[in-house]
Amino acid sequence: MLYLNNGSHSPPRKSQSFGAGASEQEVINVVEAGEVSPAKYDRTGFRKSIIYNDTWEGKHYYVKQIECYAVQENDGWLVISLLVKYF
Repeated sequence: MLYLNNGSHSPPRKSQSFGAGASEQEVINVVEAGEVSPAKYDRTGFRKSIIYNDTWEGKHYYVKQIECYAVQENDGWLVISLLVKYF
């Protein structure tokens, strides 16, 4: 989980990583500048597509779409889940 508040953030616990293909900075960017939509369980979805034009796990992709779901806590966002899709 990643907690974002007022432009600052706390890093994920050491047992967690952004191994799904998105960096911590990319997730922060999605929450700050991505498309916002309501989601189930009083959560908010954030999504952003970026030009990727690189290789992921041996295959070339042109676009990376990062989608995350978060809950608002106090004055920030707690990112709960992360999906990364390549096109």
